[in-house]
Amino acid sequence: MGANADMVAFVLARLADEEHVALAAGGDRWRCPADVPGEVHDRTGGVAFTVRGRGFDEHIALQDPARTLERIETNRVMLGEYVEVADLDTDRPAEDFRSGRAVGLGFAVRQLAAEYAGHPDYQARWLPRFIQ
Repeated sequence: MGANADMVAFVLARLADEEHVALAAGGDRWRCPADVPGEVHDRTGGVAFTVRGRGFDEHIALQDPARTLERIETNRVMLGEYVEVADLDTDRPAEDFRSGRAVGLGFAVRQLAAEYAGHPDYQARWLPRFIQ
């Protein structure tokens, strides 16, 4: 995987960080009961959050630990696919299917890495490339 191994390791480490937080929060799916606007409940019916106004409750409920864990798993699947062809993800790829797959997946993985651009270990060289 060569030069892209550190980018993959970086993204996997950030996903592991998020997974740890989601599991510590119970890994549950949250919901907003219609009869108590502003409250976000966990699966037991306990109040996970109380916020008033401007739709914060619905936004927070969409960020529930269960959804986070699902997103992490789908991102790990994509990273696994990328690892298979990462050595072909170069600035001057060949014009074959595997190279095209590598560049396309590489773009997606760079987008994932960019979500963590504020992390001190993020490297600007991982910014998505736009190749024609």
